[in-house]
Amino acid sequence: MSDRTSQTLTRRTFLGAAAAAAGTLGTRTATLEAQPSAPVVTRTDVIYGRVEGSALLANLAYPDGPGLRPAIISVHGGRWRAGNRTDASSIKVTQWAEFGFVALSIDYRLVGGSPAPACYTDMRCAIRWVHAHAGDYGIDPERVYLIGQSAGGHMVSLAATIGDGPYAKTGGWDSARSDVRAVVSVAAAYDLPSLSWGNLWTPVAGNVDEARRQASPMNHVSATTKPILVIHSDDDKSVPVQQAVDFVGRLKAANVPHRFVHYTDRGHMGITDDVIREARAFITEMEPKK
Repeated sequence: MSDRTSQTLTRRTFLGAAAAAAGTLGTRTATLEAQPSAPVVTRTDVIYGRVEGSALLANLAYPDGPGLRPAIISVHGGRWRAGNRTDASSIKVTQWAEFGFVALSIDYRLVGGSPAPACYTDMRCAIRWVHAHAGDYGIDPERVYLIGQSAGGHMVSLAATIGDGPYAKTGGWDSARSDVRAVVSVAAAYDLPSLSWGNLWTPVAGNVDEARRQASPMNHVSATTKPILVIHSDDDKSVPVQQAVDFVGRLKAANVPHRFVHYTDRGHMGITDDVIREARAFITEMEPKK
């Protein structure tokens, strides 16, 4: 039987929110669940950007009703070279629309055909697309969240720490906002130079070692890092749990709002029911206080 061994919350305001949540979490979660009394609309092959004429595709689902709602963008795993928007490393957009979200699950350019950082700049394009279309889908621009698994978790964590960073904008929507409220990182890589598959992050130009250091969330934690939920298991054979432990240590040192959900025997976790429950609880805690 699995054992969740630890949870960590930091920053005084975050601790206060967590304490308050003990009395209000059930009510607020129920509110989110109650929002999609309207029918859910699902769209496939939504074009969220174009790079050199090629379309960047996503699946989208949303409650078809009045009012503003949060958005969540799912970024799949696969070591940046495999995976897709409907596999076990991605959320089910219809399910999250039923939770009350505008949900987007994206494909991005894989490193076999488009070397890094193309995958990351595609994800940044998806964030801008969501902001640019907030009015079309009833999205509250202050409530945009990311969730990613493995390589996707690496990218959402990089977004939380470095934002746009030094990377050029691609895909379109250049004038749109690109900020998010918080991220959920599952079985993610945080330090590419020490990762067995970190060498897959190989740009076509420049110093490769420096590029991998630049693309490591571990190196960019600061007081401005977005709140982050870190989920990892001791027996992860793809990304050693020590990466998550070290990353959480830096989050603590920088006083970044976070939670660490630390399992012992879940392996290289996908978007499981437990992950979904933890993600929803964390997002509820991160929602603007009324």
